[in-house]
Amino acid sequence: MSIEVLPAIIPESFEDLNYKMSLVKDIVKLVQIDVCDGKFVSSKRWPYVGDEENHFEKITTEESEGFPFWETLDFEADLMVKNPEEVVEKWIKAGAKAVVLHIESSPNILDLIIELREKYGYSDKNSVFGIEIGVAISSNTPLEKLDIFMEKNSSEKKLIDFVQFMGIDVIGYQGNEFDEKIYDKISNFRSKYKDITISVDGGVDFDNKYNLVNVGVNKIISGSTIYNSDNIAEAIKQMQNV
Repeated sequence: MSIEVLPAIIPESFEDLNYKMSLVKDIVKLVQIDVCDGKFVSSKRWPYVGDEENHFEKITTEESEGFPFWETLDFEADLMVKNPEEVVEKWIKAGAKAVVLHIESSPNILDLIIELREKYGYSDKNSVFGIEIGVAISSNTPLEKLDIFMEKNSSEKKLIDFVQFMGIDVIGYQGNEFDEKIYDKISNFRSKYKDITISVDGGVDFDNKYNLVNVGVNKIISGSTIYNSDNIAEAIKQMQNV
């Protein structure tokens, strides 16, 4: 059995992003870029450091060549930012295949998603950008907070395409220990919602991936386990096989 695995990148700079994407561009088709603003999470990374925001603007204009390895490697943007409604469309127009919105980051997440769907269409209806939308939930947020998003899903129109469970208490950093209470949380959610894609980000390693798959996970986001390995291609392959 194989599971979808996305390398996670928390870029220190545009050059760091370029380098880390280069390491996986021939191995996977999709990576996750963690966007940390220093407000919603204490970590502050590209494009919120130094003059890198100007660099972001340069690579997202119509005249630019876009993100690294644009033709071969897609990315999804995990927006760990306060009030993502202020920046999400920048990432969509920059070519993100998916955006991840943390339900704790703004009181307007549901309205924002509805607005994005009205503007860009539904991912299963050949929308202009082909954008997928996922919502992320912190390990300490009650599971019931997801119900309102799921109630808006239908067989024809998926308001959200996936739910991302955060596997660590303090997000915005890599290498933190996995919080095992997430197993029950995912299991309870899966028992209620059979068809939604479930991803997990944070603390996933070669051992706990089996438990995650057993409770209903379809997709794994992994940063340090992949990038700290001696053989990245082999690490991704090992993570995929369950």
